[in-house]
Amino acid sequence: MSDLKPESPARLIPPTPQSSLISTPISRRMLFQGTMSAAALAALAACSSGSSSSATASAGTAASGNVTFGSNQSDAVPKAAYAEIIKSYQAQSKVTVAINTVDHNSFQENINNYLQGSPDDVFSWFAGYRMRFFADQGLVGDVSDVWKNVTGMSDGLKAASTADDSKQYFVPFTTYPWAVFYRPSIFKAKGYTAPKTMDDFYRLAAQIKKDGMVPLAFADKDGWPAMGTFDQLNLRINGYDFHVSLMAGKEAWTDPKVKNVFSAWAKLLEVSQPDSLGRTWQESAQSVQKNEAAMLVQGMFMGQQFTAGPDRDDLDFFAFPEIDSNIGTDAIEAPIDGFMMAKSPKNAAAAKDLLAYLSTAAAQGVSVKADPTVIATNSKADTSGYTALQKKAVEFIAGAKHISQFLDRDTRPDFASTVMIPAIQTFIGNPSDIDSLLKSIESQKKSIFTS
Repeated sequence: MSDLKPESPARLIPPTPQSSLISTPISRRMLFQGTMSAAALAALAACSSGSSSSATASAGTAASGNVTFGSNQSDAVPKAAYAEIIKSYQAQSKVTVAINTVDHNSFQENINNYLQGSPDDVFSWFAGYRMRFFADQGLVGDVSDVWKNVTGMSDGLKAASTADDSKQYFVPFTTYPWAVFYRPSIFKAKGYTAPKTMDDFYRLAAQIKKDGMVPLAFADKDGWPAMGTFDQLNLRINGYDFHVSLMAGKEAWTDPKVKNVFSAWAKLLEVSQPDSLGRTWQESAQSVQKNEAAMLVQGMFMGQQFTAGPDRDDLDFFAFPEIDSNIGTDAIEAPIDGFMMAKSPKNAAAAKDLLAYLSTAAAQGVSVKADPTVIATNSKADTSGYTALQKKAVEFIAGAKHISQFLDRDTRPDFASTVMIPAIQTFIGNPSDIDSLLKSIESQKKSIFTS
């Protein structure tokens, strides 16, 4: 067995714009195609794709030598989980893995030039549009032969891993929902009820303020967290189809529908934690953990800021409230995280062997045990140790009609980073000038999506 190597320094330089790619939305039906029941959805899918042979059988048999693994999981809980996964892989292979961990934001913001430089053989990334974007640019490696032996993944997950050339470039690993998180103990002690509609939400927020707490924790120092709030509002006000069409550059940001989203957001800011541009998502999660704020719109990973045991067990969530009864709440956000391979890995055999292992129930079982803020994508993963929060996440995702990935995953990388991050932060700083802001976004969108 090889020893786990220490992390190596990251190789990062500023990002550059890339050309366009059309997004293909993934529906809940596609993700869960072939499933029979909620119980069968224990890890997002029950039907397998590819052949019936096991990816595990090939792991560690033909491959040997060294492989580098680029990780964006810099927070303590997922970082430790990845270390355990690599350790378990090395225990049954002839491959030695060097992990290069990079701060999540830096990794994401510099991914373009990272891929054009000397990327690691295997690296963490996201499914959907952002995966297809880099595949279209020829910056990542084809892993279709890995998929031939993958089991336990649905056709929908395979579709989320497939580019426009019908080849696979991504291996799904874990997923998690975005929702409104809160502490049940506080709600019970104060007599609060999880709101179903936005009217209910604002009545609850008013009571929370009277009780001396901040109704809604909020942070956007890192630029991307507030994108989740925009997505929730747009999904509730305009629906899933409009949302994905807007993300694909097919709708005008000056459309009154978009203005309605920002107007609703301006009202939401009135009950949100102030000074959000100076606060990280970790700090906003800690506000809920410390009972300073009652709720937070965030991904389930916010639970990483809660101590394992009773502290983390006192965490629950509800769907972002209904705004329009004609649209409802059947569209949610549940990003799929996973791995890709460099276009020209230094050790292709070892890279594909590692990816094959990462697709397995065994590898994902290690991950969800070490990091209970995510759930596995492989239907055969051991879910017997799932916490109540993980079990609820499975049911929540299974019950959705449509699933979006996240603003910066559902649109072009350059549009997300160079336009939407500064635009949203400008709005947060001055929510009264929506018209000028949307005109600016639309002008930049036209330039980028037609380049």
